Amino acid sequence: MLKRTLATIAAIALGSSAALAHVSLQVKEAPVGSTYRAIFQVPHGCEGNPTNVVRVQIPEGVIAVKPQPKAGWTLEKVKGAYAKSYDYHGTPTGEGVKEIVWSGGTLGDDEYDEFVLRVYLTKDLQAGETLHFPVVQECPDGLAERWIEIPAEGQSDDDLELPAPGVKLIEAAGGH
Repeated sequence: MLKRTLATIAAIALGSSAALAHVSLQVKEAPVGSTYRAIFQVPHGCEGNPTNVVRVQIPEGVIAVKPQPKAGWTLEKVKGAYAKSYDYHGTPTGEGVKEIVWSGGTLGDDEYDEFVLRVYLTKDLQAGETLHFPVVQECPDGLAERWIEIPAEGQSDDDLELPAPGVKLIEAAGGH
């Protein structure tokens, strides 16, 4: 009986740690109509292999994207048109960065790192919703971790195997 209980506890602990070992955002809430510093926490590589590419997809309604360079990594900003034009401090903005790619570095499977970008969360976004940033970690030999699942109505991130990192949008603070 004791062996079975210990085995069950060990299985739960292993399952829980695996579920928690996903790419996440350090700051979990941000007001609409404000600048947000997105810090993506990458806790490991792929199945024992190092991560050498990190791709972050920028969701619609997020503009003025400025990634932080990382020593030893090449930075690419993939630009394109937005679905609509957004107001950025009085300037209509219809195109910009749609994806950030850090490549050429090495993040060992037993290592942790952070990838940072600054963005503007437009007033078109809805407070109360969660905004998801799909992330793909690429590793040698075609291995990848795809943190791209977005919860459907009635689901939470806990219901998903590979949830995209998300930030809860809150009402803009008063004043300037």
